[in-house]
Amino acid sequence: MEMVTGWTGSTAGALQAALRLSNEAFAAHLGIGVRTVAAWHQKPALRPQPEMQQLLDTALTQAPAPARERFTALAGLPGNAGKNLPEADAGTGDDDAAADAEHRLIADQNITSALGQLDQLAGWEPGTARRQVAARLARLDRRYLLDRASRRRGIGQRRMAHALGEYYRGQGAGYGRYGARCGQDGDVVTSVLTHPSWLDLDCPLTAGHDRLTLDGAAAGSAVPLDEGTADAAAQRLAETLAANTRFVDTPLYRLVGVSIGKSQIAGSLALTRFATYALTLDLLEGELTDALTAGIAPKAGSLPLRDRYLPDLASVLDVAARLCAGGALALCAFARPAGPYRDYADYVLLVQERSGSVINAAGQLAVIPKGFHEPMTDFRNDARIAATLLREMEEELFGREDIDSTLTEPHAADPMHPARLSEPMRWLTDNPGALRMECTGFGLNLVSGNFEFSCLIVVDSDEFWYRYGGQIEANWESSALRQYSSLDREGLAALAGDDAWSNEGLFTFLQGLRRLKQIGGDRVDIPAVEWEVRL
Repeated sequence: MEMVTGWTGSTAGALQAALRLSNEAFAAHLGIGVRTVAAWHQKPALRPQPEMQQLLDTALTQAPAPARERFTALAGLPGNAGKNLPEADAGTGDDDAAADAEHRLIADQNITSALGQLDQLAGWEPGTARRQVAARLARLDRRYLLDRASRRRGIGQRRMAHALGEYYRGQGAGYGRYGARCGQDGDVVTSVLTHPSWLDLDCPLTAGHDRLTLDGAAAGSAVPLDEGTADAAAQRLAETLAANTRFVDTPLYRLVGVSIGKSQIAGSLALTRFATYALTLDLLEGELTDALTAGIAPKAGSLPLRDRYLPDLASVLDVAARLCAGGALALCAFARPAGPYRDYADYVLLVQERSGSVINAAGQLAVIPKGFHEPMTDFRNDARIAATLLREMEEELFGREDIDSTLTEPHAADPMHPARLSEPMRWLTDNPGALRMECTGFGLNLVSGNFEFSCLIVVDSDEFWYRYGGQIEANWESSALRQYSSLDREGLAALAGDDAWSNEGLFTFLQGLRRLKQIGGDRVDIPAVEWEVRL
């Protein structure tokens, strides 16, 4: 049995991890020097000599089946890579899907933009990235991608949070992961790194309080890719094409500096591109979940991409020195009147199940709306968190496809002009006081270093739900939409303990419940939420 693509330092390290051997034990297992094994770790793109390739082939062939499965996950190879199958059997899936992927590689301008950025970041000659991605695309087994997606979905919120707690253990210095007790038994902890001064902000998202600004003079944060990270980025693009995942290379805000205090969020932003984020920091979640499915302990040396980009909490917190993209998400609470089959007035709380077509939190529970913090046409004024939330409400709840950058090119000079608003949004803006938006907390998600602005959106007039409740419908980013009553104490406590949450979604949900309990009056019967910053 031979690997079709040949061995590299990275895949040799993956085999070592799959066999769960130290450098010394792995060297003895192969009958080589320890320095050779160390060189593979130092230079992940290094191609071992032919005799070494044969030794690695033999070691993989003779490895126990569980170790071969772990190797397949860690090396990012098709599901039959660890089996004695002829190359012709490693099919590329449906012919039409393969043709579509090849066409996108040539004709999709967003993919072309990403390939250009990969060439630049990796220091390659123009066109190298396209050739690299084409070679990987030809070898990809789409069935493997589906199976891997199923395995990744099996890694719940608790395991992710625990794994990241282990990786960064002992580095708190006042910061820690957001945890909370919801009701009597709902004890949870997330991967969101926060600080007591970043919680319970009660910050109105209005002028004078919502004070993020665009710093046009901020220096770039793109870190040149080494051979290992460039290889991972090329693999990501190939998998994006093979899975027919939506990929739009829009501008994103990245956080340069932040000042968080009671009733005020301030800081500076610069611009980056979605492709730069997708090919670097966004790879960390997949690396971690693949390691967990393979039974690999999360620690320095076992997660090469994390070791490169976010090796410690100091690098997580130093947002100015790295690419820190992220977004705003909010728990929505719509006042609802009593009706013929419900003799009480309450708030409807909305929770989404994320679809498999999204980049972040695919297949997980999240609040809605949830979106990247990115500009539309007014790069300076769109820096406010309120701008992102209003846009995401229009897009994810009120059916505005013309502002969904994944579906259409932006042509309107002012996409959020009153004349273009949906009917529900126009009603909210025409009735002062009907819509309340607050920031309830801030954190940095250890999964990929993203910044997270946790928010609460409250519509206090139950006339809105009477008029427009039937028009609220999630877009393609959700596979399903759930509603909960603010008077369902037991149901909300049980929901808080659901392992299907995304970490940032759970953070926002709990902070939103905590604030709504304070301001909701007779419409709420919410279990107490007591947060704790866990080092």
